[in-house]
Amino acid sequence: MVYSGGVSSLQQEIEALPQEIQWRLTRGSFDVTQFLRWAEEQRQGIDRDATNRLAAVSPPAPEDVVEIPAVGTEEHRRHTELGQQALNRGEVALLVLAGGMATRMGSVVKALVEALPGKTFLDLRLAEKDALSRRYGRPFPLWLMTSEATDGPIRQALGARLEDPTLAVFQQHVSLRLRPDGSLFRTSSGEVDLYPTGHGDVPDALRESGMLTRFREQGGRYLWIANLDNLGATVDATLLGGHIARGDTLSVEVVPKAGDKGGIPVRYQDRPIICEEFRLPLSFDAATVQSFNTNTFLCNADALDGYDHPWTYCVVEKNVAGQPIIQRERLVGELTFHLPTRFLLVPREGEASRFLPVKDPAELERRRPAIEAVARSRGLLALRGASLLPVPRDCSRHLGHTVVAYLWAGSGPLRCAHTRQKPYLHRRRRRSGRQPRGSCPATGPRATCSVGWWL
Repeated sequence: MVYSGGVSSLQQEIEALPQEIQWRLTRGSFDVTQFLRWAEEQRQGIDRDATNRLAAVSPPAPEDVVEIPAVGTEEHRRHTELGQQALNRGEVALLVLAGGMATRMGSVVKALVEALPGKTFLDLRLAEKDALSRRYGRPFPLWLMTSEATDGPIRQALGARLEDPTLAVFQQHVSLRLRPDGSLFRTSSGEVDLYPTGHGDVPDALRESGMLTRFREQGGRYLWIANLDNLGATVDATLLGGHIARGDTLSVEVVPKAGDKGGIPVRYQDRPIICEEFRLPLSFDAATVQSFNTNTFLCNADALDGYDHPWTYCVVEKNVAGQPIIQRERLVGELTFHLPTRFLLVPREGEASRFLPVKDPAELERRRPAIEAVARSRGLLALRGASLLPVPRDCSRHLGHTVVAYLWAGSGPLRCAHTRQKPYLHRRRRRSGRQPRGSCPATGPRATCSVGWWL
């Protein structure tokens, strides 16, 4: 069937939707004018490639990509110190992308799936918040961007924790699905189908929530953005300090490519950007770029709060219940189109890995050992053979407010929780509760590591 209606009839159809649907659309910042324009473009026979693909790109320039300085170097120490100082001042928040349609993990909201036995993805992100709060002596802000499908279950799981003013939940935007001919898609039962319009909703949804403005008023300066399912993408003082030292506006973490398909760093209009492969020119060979986008960003809060640039809502073709549909989505990587961007090459293997994505149950099973190793090494899980007491904030030794972990019992060599390396020297007293002392490779022989020693 070819849709012969026009904009006015579609608008009337939207206005006639049930009140409950109208309320959901309003809550999701549905833009009816924009939607009617999309429908008209479909009706006129939109060229998907003309909308989605860029005209010309080239591989990134050498200066576009930087590496983390080696542990033990003066640059690594300086970056770590800068990052810890910013964290001690409460200048950082973590925004976790926890939206979507909740369809990839067996119709279970991914946040509530057990990433490890007895620990959901949400549990581990909350554990990161708690670990950062203990480490830097102040409540650490954690924000979750949800969708219609994930908001209710996540709020229910959080329960009384939502009373914490530094833990916040806000929703991304919604729109309505279309048929390829521009008519309103309805299911077999006659209902319209709402969907989230992509993680590119971050700047607008944050602005509407007021959270970013309040954060800046309270001294906040940096926002870390990471996918819920990438538990390797944790807040890291050294990476933060490098961002500060370079004077960057937007840092994007990339990893060496290993057969990945998705976003890559390229140059477009003489500036570094992240571009999804479906947006690349047909003439460009993605294999010429050897790094891959992790969808982890560190952005200056003022730049994000003041972001006011046009977005590309890509044309996405999907199949719902055997029927072709069209939806329009925007991608958070498009921030790089307008903000000065630097790519940061980070590890994807071992305990230092910052890229552990989980897209389906099979991938989760494969990654669980790596997730556990990373979670333990960064304090998201209790360490085997030891228990740690809460620690004071005023045990300053070298880098401002230095937090030292006290040990009760355990066996095995001590390791620095910041660098995850053994100290050059150490002494330990079992069951005494006394702090172990030694030389942290990050801060030098006379300083107690600002993160503390772990078993």
